[in-house]
Amino acid sequence: MFDTLGADIYQSWNDEQRKDEIAKLVTGYRSGLPLTIIFQMASAIAGSPEAAREMLAAVIPAEERHRMVTKEKGEAQTLAASFLM
Repeated sequence: MFDTLGADIYQSWNDEQRKDEIAKLVTGYRSGLPLTIIFQMASAIAGSPEAAREMLAAVIPAEERHRMVTKEKGEAQTLAASFLM
């Protein structure tokens, strides 16, 4: 049920609206929102994990993405790398 939270709404958005919403998620991360939530919501908003990766790369500078990945450990680091690198 929660995996498709908002999916109907997101499908009606254009790429710019999706990118703006993902940028808000990134702001949330910078304020303490866990990366796993960012990745799950970004995938739902973008329509797929692949599209989420592209949009995250567009809104987060490479240096910051690298710091985000190196901050994580274990499986969380692997997940972060798959979305951010």
